Amino acid sequence: MSPRRNRRTPSAGVADPENGRRKVEAVEDGPDGEQWYVRHIPGVNATKVYRCPGCDQEIGVGLPHVVAWQVDGPVDARRHWHGGCWRARGRRAPRTSRHR
Repeated sequence: MSPRRNRRTPSAGVADPENGRRKVEAVEDGPDGEQWYVRHIPGVNATKVYRCPGCDQEIGVGLPHVVAWQVDGPVDARRHWHGGCWRARGRRAPRTSRHR
């Protein structure tokens, strides 16, 4: 008799349009009642510089951060946030974006 094979069960999540892989996200309720897909990005996977919408500062290469977008919104509306800015978004007033 051969050993039992473990079968992988399909994971929850959505297909990532950048590479077609399935990513597991958490669904969080925001302070405004909206639901958000939230993906935590470890520092080793952070390969680009992004601008955090919470503080309008850069998220550098190699820094862990959060990617979030509304459940009923388009995937291309994803935004990269510092972890602290994401957790504090309900306590802070919206910042005015600087002109680029």
